[in-house]
Amino acid sequence: MPLSPLIAVLSLAACATVVSDAVPPVKEYSPEVQAQAADELEALPEGSVLPDLIADYAVLRAQIRALKGAH
Repeated sequence: MPLSPLIAVLSLAACATVVSDAVPPVKEYSPEVQAQAADELEALPEGSVLPDLIADYAVLRAQIRALKGAH
């Protein structure tokens, strides 16, 4: 294997470490905003896809918090 592709691969691997350490902030919501969001969520029509999307968002927020706790 020529040396230049090996150097390129090693360089990319080093960059991946730096990027994986970047954890975005998790916005905090007041209890009032959370209560309003819960009321609005309950008022959605039957069959709405928004609860599924919001559940996915909650999982992402929990994962980010876990990553922040690991640092």
